[in-house]
Amino acid sequence: MSGECDQSMGVPGTDSRLPKALLWRLAVFLGIFAALQGIYGAAKGGWFEHLVIDRLTVQSAALVIDYASPELGVEPSGSRLKAPGGGINVLNGCEGMDVVFLVTAAMLVAPISWRARLLGILCGTLVVLVLNQARVIALFYAFRSDRSLFDMLHGVVSPLLLIVAASGFFIAWLQRFARMPSPNGHSADV
Repeated sequence: MSGECDQSMGVPGTDSRLPKALLWRLAVFLGIFAALQGIYGAAKGGWFEHLVIDRLTVQSAALVIDYASPELGVEPSGSRLKAPGGGINVLNGCEGMDVVFLVTAAMLVAPISWRARLLGILCGTLVVLVLNQARVIALFYAFRSDRSLFDMLHGVVSPLLLIVAASGFFIAWLQRFARMPSPNGHSADV
């Protein structure tokens, strides 16, 4: 018996090549992400980094920690959460901007209307920054109570959870706002 199969891992009648539009979106996504990372990296030490790390991340985390555990005496100091008994330093890369850039790049290439893209970028940024705040606060408490837990949370668990949550947000957003193909083969905004 000789069955003819194309290049799709042995499944007759299917084409394993990715559509050109998908490859194009992937290339543009990677380009946008790299450009955003490059711009942010070039601004290292500047006003924007200080706004994101010192003000938005550290000062707001200190407010939450101080509200939840006033006995700890946590104080924001630049990029540091200082407290008697130990604190943490929030470095470039720990403020969640890399995941914000992933969401932004994904939204910019998604097959959705421009209105949905811009709203998705805003909502996605808010989701990522709020989740990253929870991450920073959890890392603060973990560092003070169990350094091995801190290492595991910092190095593996929390970055992975942040990316999974951002991906889940993006997928949900896409399901809600993706353009549906019309009967004539063109896309229509829903």
